[in-house]
Amino acid sequence: MTTLPRPTTTLTADDARRIALRAQGFLGAPDRRAGVRGVLRHLGAVQLDTISVLARSHELIPYARLGAVGRRTVEAAYWKTPEHGASAAPHAFEYWSHAACILPVEEWPHFAFRRRAYRDRPHWNHQLPDGVYAQVIKQLRTEGPLTATELGGAKRTSDWWDWSGTKVAVERALMYGEVVCVERRGWKRVYDLAERAIPDALLHDELDDTECVRRLVRLAGEALGVGTRADIADYHRLKGEQVEAVIADSGLVPVEVAGWSKPAWADPAALAAPPRGRHRTTLLSPFDSLVWERARTERIFGFTHRLEAYVPKQKRVHGYFAMPVLAGGRLVGRVDPAREGRTLVARQVTLDGAKAVPAVAQALVEAATWVDCTDVRVERVDAPELREPLARELAVLLG
Repeated sequence: MTTLPRPTTTLTADDARRIALRAQGFLGAPDRRAGVRGVLRHLGAVQLDTISVLARSHELIPYARLGAVGRRTVEAAYWKTPEHGASAAPHAFEYWSHAACILPVEEWPHFAFRRRAYRDRPHWNHQLPDGVYAQVIKQLRTEGPLTATELGGAKRTSDWWDWSGTKVAVERALMYGEVVCVERRGWKRVYDLAERAIPDALLHDELDDTECVRRLVRLAGEALGVGTRADIADYHRLKGEQVEAVIADSGLVPVEVAGWSKPAWADPAALAAPPRGRHRTTLLSPFDSLVWERARTERIFGFTHRLEAYVPKQKRVHGYFAMPVLAGGRLVGRVDPAREGRTLVARQVTLDGAKAVPAVAQALVEAATWVDCTDVRVERVDAPELREPLARELAVLLG
């Protein structure tokens, strides 16, 4: 087992919380000039998900940090779109990181270890019919970027899991790195040959597994600011032993955080200057990297966060897509939103006491404006005595 240096820096729990907030883009002035692409490069991974309530999660991520950035601007910043021109180089690609994520195209070499692991994988859930893989590659080479439907069909039946042979083949090629997704049309992946879509300087698997993991550990530590080994491993879904093998040589430094029972590591740049600046007040996607790891969220914010979309309705506590509310560097409540025409509906609001009312009202109104709603309606509040104060705050903000 590697002998690790003893921490020379001790952080309070509040220090760690502020470092994490700044690292994730919620403390200090946002870099508006870098925009959505800057957010993506800074975070290193933006999770995708099929659920769309106010907007899809990958749209909510930059909104939470930058404010009311246009949704078309968000999509154009991520994906290679027709207006960029056929010869335009992509800024990002989609791959398996924390989950299905949008990743900066510069990170393509860092995932060589995962592409190799997929190529060596002995078992797959879907059978690959003979000859279909080669046919898919041939079709993409001949016809250019295509969706699974254009390749011959995504599913054999209406069941989501019943993939066609073509879909199995192109997804396998995506995992292997022979095919890449650098564009979505609607919510459909557009597949292209990696050799055509990824810039030549990045299109290689030259980094060995150890170097890939070392770089991803460093990037995860920078995106988190400070974290335990488990936090850092979870960011790109690395194995604990992979992180253990490289963390001493990652450039991160060991720190001790008051109240944390596990060893922690920090980005040295995050320790060099005290985190100061304005705190963002906003609704957070449940898939936001600030809160996507439940144990870390509880440790840093004292906030138990669970997505209940996949929980039976009668067992939900906070709602289908309860969005944590961030204000003053704390998680002060949750909102389960919906839309009815141009009304943002807060189906359920959970508040951390009366002091959270102004912040929750502000977050609701800003989100409503962003999605072109002109009104906010609150249906349920967990503390009935706070319903009227919340209504008053909303009335003032809505004018």
